[in-house]
Amino acid sequence: MKTTTCIFAAMASAIAFADASSDEAKLKAMLPDVFAKSAAHYRALDAAATPLVDKGEDGMKQVPHGWNAKEGKPDMRSIKWWTSGHYPGSLWYLYEATGDEFFKERAVAWTEILEPNKSDSSHHDTGFMMYCSYGNARRVLKTDKYDGILLETAGSLSSRFNENLGLIRSWGDINDEKDFLVIPDNMMNLELLEEAAKIPGGERRFADVARSHATKTMAHHFRADGGTYHVLNYDQRPGFRGAVQEIRRGQGLSCETAWSRGQSWAIYGYAMMYRESKDPAYLAFAQKVSDFAINHPNMPEDGVPYWDFGAPGEERDSSAASIMASGLLELSTFLPGEKGGKYRAFAVKQLLSLCSDAYFAKPGENGDWLLRHGVGHKPAGSEIDTPLDYGDSSFLEALLRFSRL
Repeated sequence: MKTTTCIFAAMASAIAFADASSDEAKLKAMLPDVFAKSAAHYRALDAAATPLVDKGEDGMKQVPHGWNAKEGKPDMRSIKWWTSGHYPGSLWYLYEATGDEFFKERAVAWTEILEPNKSDSSHHDTGFMMYCSYGNARRVLKTDKYDGILLETAGSLSSRFNENLGLIRSWGDINDEKDFLVIPDNMMNLELLEEAAKIPGGERRFADVARSHATKTMAHHFRADGGTYHVLNYDQRPGFRGAVQEIRRGQGLSCETAWSRGQSWAIYGYAMMYRESKDPAYLAFAQKVSDFAINHPNMPEDGVPYWDFGAPGEERDSSAASIMASGLLELSTFLPGEKGGKYRAFAVKQLLSLCSDAYFAKPGENGDWLLRHGVGHKPAGSEIDTPLDYGDSSFLEALLRFSRL
């Protein structure tokens, strides 16, 4: 009986491996066409957005964020908007994918209008804003031209670090003694700090801040099963310091369900933190939060999650799938054999779905953004079933990561 069981297990493993290999071959064959179509989309999008860059009501320059279907034009947001780095990030990825100088030129132009954000310490999103743009510019161009900007940005972000709590305050005034709000999205801003610590002239404390925040978040921000809360409010009072005084649902369905994009931020963030620190605790935790997602009973067969894991049958969120796929691909490179293979296979499944007609827009549709069916903030009735700039940038990053495996 044991021998028979082993034979069946081996056969099942072989079939799964063959299926995964077939999917990888399929995705690999699709890449040139997907990148070519993506480039065409973004040429059209850039042509529509460029005349609007100086049209902001507050005098600030604007960056494309999504699509204003009602007015039939790009949804432009101030450079101070938290996603402003994602559009230039997509242009950098397209330059990497195609080698087309057009995307390099446009990426530089859209990146450099974001420079005023380097001194903004009013929120945690400067990592998103400046690392997706200037960080990618530094990496792709192999230049030190932007080092000073990234170091100043890291200083602004780390000024929100509370030594007593060991955490970066996500939202709110740094002197607020009543509320200390932290969200899993903040895991995505830590890569800026890790990189800044390595830049000549950077400070070791930047990495120390990132690792303290990641460790404290790991301890408090997740349920026993690996599912994430969205907003935690920490107690700053002596005697209670570091305790969680309140859970808020934030952009999720409820306080007791897992918002899918927040779960994806965590997967990506802890894989990245292991890459930077080689701390085995981060590697183990990246697997835990990944297993929660990919094994969840409400995860759809195509790997594109509902906007919240507690909302089966409601809208999918292509942005959550894109971020998750990119994080899972990186995680897979740190784990041998079948262990890493399952994360890689799931990411490939997600990318095949996102490349399909069900999610990838046709030319002229979707405002020429790549991915349909993103969900921004459903509880607030904002950005439901729509393209999102961070969905596109994570999708392109994931495809590039796959192409290099």
